[in-house]
Amino acid sequence: MQAEQIHTQVEQTQTKHAGVKLTGLLALVLIGAAVAAYVVWSGIHSRVEADNALKTETDKLAVATVSVVAPKVLPGAEEISLPGNMQAFIDTPVWARASGYLKTWYVDIGGHVKKGQLLAEIETPEVDQQLLQARAQLQTAEANLKLSEVTAERYTDLFKTDSVAKQDVDNAVQGEAARKADVASAQANVYRLEQLVSYEKVEAPFSGILTTRNIDQGGLVNQGANTPGKELFHVASIDTLRIYVSVPEMYSQAAKPGVQEYLTLSEFPGRKFFGKVVRNANAIDQSSRTLNVEVDVANPTGELLPGSYVAVHLKLPSNIPAVTVPSNALLFRSEGLRAVRVTDGKAELVPVIMGRDFGDTVELVTGIKPGDKVVVNPSDSITDGQKVEIAQE
Repeated sequence: MQAEQIHTQVEQTQTKHAGVKLTGLLALVLIGAAVAAYVVWSGIHSRVEADNALKTETDKLAVATVSVVAPKVLPGAEEISLPGNMQAFIDTPVWARASGYLKTWYVDIGGHVKKGQLLAEIETPEVDQQLLQARAQLQTAEANLKLSEVTAERYTDLFKTDSVAKQDVDNAVQGEAARKADVASAQANVYRLEQLVSYEKVEAPFSGILTTRNIDQGGLVNQGANTPGKELFHVASIDTLRIYVSVPEMYSQAAKPGVQEYLTLSEFPGRKFFGKVVRNANAIDQSSRTLNVEVDVANPTGELLPGSYVAVHLKLPSNIPAVTVPSNALLFRSEGLRAVRVTDGKAELVPVIMGRDFGDTVELVTGIKPGDKVVVNPSDSITDGQKVEIAQE
């Protein structure tokens, strides 16, 4: 009996010890799982924090830092100086209207010519022979016409005495009419070839100077070869020169027809050449916000040369205020001159028109207003709408 009690106590003790071991092992497993979960969570949290920090740093670096200035208000000018290119009043190429070889030329570049003056002669042997043939055909047609006229008249007289039939008279009369048509056709052909032969002589279309000669003696000349660089000569009329100027919109009222102005050229320091506005486009160009104006200037001595760069000085009807910005605040883009303005933390590329140049600063007559924040020394890669941060003002 005692042995059974002892055996029972032993079994209970073993079972208790086994339960304690199982509980401890389960606790260790749970602790290990918790540690592993914490390690995984910590790694994920650290990576998320690192990604967020990297994104924040990247976004911060993506925002360009710029320096800005406020435009200074400039008192209005009494006149404005605008660039322009001087052109001949009439400038035209002289093409060949006959094919052949250049026999000789009489005037070289820089030579003064009168309207109708002979510039060159072209040899066209094929056209000359065609003209001789056409004249011979005309003589043949005229001889046939005379014979038809005599025949028709004779048959008409014979018909009065009933010596010939009516059909023979009609044939003779209609034959005469056909020969008249042949003569008219031959005459037209002769006139056409005579006109072509007249093109052998190249004449000046108007009075002026010869600015280009693209052919030399013996050179092959092709009729109608009107591609650039293939013209025989270039003639320009320079007694009066014209200049086309793009006047900013705010100065457009100063460019009315009849307004007197003066020109200055670098090759004539200290001299003024007076002209006047003869016409304008009467419409503002939407892309440049300028008015196209033509200015004419007399050139009786020929000292002003077509193609020269000139400064056109226009008197203003009243003082028009403008603003100045540093010279390095301008961007030269393919679409035109631009200034960068900061609005609500974003860059805005504004089309501007430059007035007077003061060296370190320039006058802007359109685009920028007092109170704007203009970026100084903007990057060439800056784009419209790009986020920016102002470093100093």
